[in-house]
Amino acid sequence: MQLLNVGFGNVVSAIKIVSIVSPEAAPIKRMIQDSKDSKMAVDATCGRKTKAVIVMDSGHVILSALQPETLASRLDKEMNND
Repeated sequence: MQLLNVGFGNVVSAIKIVSIVSPEAAPIKRMIQDSKDSKMAVDATCGRKTKAVIVMDSGHVILSALQPETLASRLDKEMNND
């Protein structure tokens, strides 16, 4: 199983990730709020500002304090590390 470190000791399954996006756009902000309302959001920021939103194939939304570029780089490195 390949795991992606999303910051502060939190990891997610790399093969379950659909997308990694910035939280700045209004549709993404609505998606985050809808996920929180339906208890499908996982806050992995440890109290810091959300800089990336990870959408999982299960419908869960994971909030990370790392930049999307950082996460994408880590994901690429993890997937090519076989």
